[in-house]
Amino acid sequence: MFNSHPKGLLHAALSNMGERFGYYIMNAVLVLFLCSKFGLSDETSGIIYSCFYAGIYVLSLVGGIIADRSQNYKGTIMTGLIVMALGYVILSVPILATSNNISWLLPLTCLALFLIAFGNGLFKGNLQAIVGQMYDNFEAEAAKKGEEALRKAKGKRDSGFQIFYVFINIGGLIAPFVAPLLRGWWLKANGLEYNASLPALCHKYINEGASISADALQNLNELVTKVGGNASDLSAFCSQYLDIFNTGIHFSFIASVVAMLISLLIFVFSRKKFPTPGKKEAVVSENYTEEEKKAMATEIKQRMYALFAVLGIAVFFWWSFHQNGTSMSLFARDFVNTSIFPPEIWQAVNPFFVIVLTPIIMLIFTSLERSGRAISTPRKIAYGMGIAGIAYLFMTAFCYMQSYPSAEAFTALDTNVAAGMKSGAWVLIIYYFFMTVAELFISPLGLSFVSKVAPKNLQGLCQGLWLGATAVGNGLLWIGPLMYNQWPIWICWAVFFAVCIISMGIMYGMVSWLERVTK
Repeated sequence: MFNSHPKGLLHAALSNMGERFGYYIMNAVLVLFLCSKFGLSDETSGIIYSCFYAGIYVLSLVGGIIADRSQNYKGTIMTGLIVMALGYVILSVPILATSNNISWLLPLTCLALFLIAFGNGLFKGNLQAIVGQMYDNFEAEAAKKGEEALRKAKGKRDSGFQIFYVFINIGGLIAPFVAPLLRGWWLKANGLEYNASLPALCHKYINEGASISADALQNLNELVTKVGGNASDLSAFCSQYLDIFNTGIHFSFIASVVAMLISLLIFVFSRKKFPTPGKKEAVVSENYTEEEKKAMATEIKQRMYALFAVLGIAVFFWWSFHQNGTSMSLFARDFVNTSIFPPEIWQAVNPFFVIVLTPIIMLIFTSLERSGRAISTPRKIAYGMGIAGIAYLFMTAFCYMQSYPSAEAFTALDTNVAAGMKSGAWVLIIYYFFMTVAELFISPLGLSFVSKVAPKNLQGLCQGLWLGATAVGNGLLWIGPLMYNQWPIWICWAVFFAVCIISMGIMYGMVSWLERVTK
């Protein structure tokens, strides 16, 4: 797999895989953890998640600027891993949230998330820039051997970023199991069982006490009995259950710390294999005529216009795709039968499909290229938006046929009635299948597109801009949980369907121009 690609790709992929493993442990549970730890509403947890996720990518732009100006990409990456590890250390400390300490405990948790976001910003885009530079050097060496060798080398860039992306998802596949397994183990060690709905009811009882509604009190008593608790003192039980429930999740963040350190060790021992992006060639500007300077400036402008055009489409893709951490996680918790698998584990379906489907999609693209029918990167991105639309069309149709109300109305139903209305896990599997195919058409190829159009001395900045566009999309994530709780959820999914289809149409309209720019 790696023989026909630049040396160092495997080491970069392994370092990224370790970092992603630690990150996805936390990311898989973050929204649900904020709800269960602090008793926050879905909407408030969604806002914190949205700000955190947007911060990751905004700070990637900052990280790109730092690396470009200092030309110390490797040092910036290593610093990022250390800062992330510090954030996970803070998250790993198990402290029971109460009305007396929430005023400092919640801000401390947000500080930990900021450290993770900032460290990720220093790490993520700059490692991608290094991979892009590997292929720049790879193509430059191939050009010395002739046009045919150069053509073959250029054909490797997309597949190289897809391989790089697979390793991200190997970490992402394993990570969602860690927190639920540790949480389940800790609950059993204390004579209790897992229930996804119980933390919200525990917080409701602690906050409202005797004024809690009769229906909520009945549901709470039933669930306490089911998980092996004692309903004679509900106040004591609720505090105990929340403490044990969340302590198990805190333990999982220790695994994130270890993953950061392993990723750092891989990078440190492999850093000599990595090139430095954006190194300026020893050429003086006086060697160029005024006409040549203007032509070069025009080309750079065209490249940047093309980059920003694709970034605009990326905003709406990531807004739709990253609902997996917000409204889709809430859907798995509320509307899907989680008696066998906790809702967080279903986030592993996406990386599983990435690993399984990537070789198939790479084979299809390679076959088309060999037959002279290669699909350009911009056209692949347009196809990806259409496939994402199919995922949401399915969710819209399914939830409409099931006559699902808003999540707020659904969770207020009697637990036995709601249990009878819940869907099977197959719904999530179908959704994630289509979204994963869309992701494979957009995310790794978007990285490849950026590396093609970015000026040589702005590689880190341009990769940061790609991540910055992702930040804008992530900054809109809070809208998903808001719609999810206020409207019949088929309307929520229909909004995402419309956004994906409109974006696909706009991308199609730009394909010819983008193809000319990237030649």
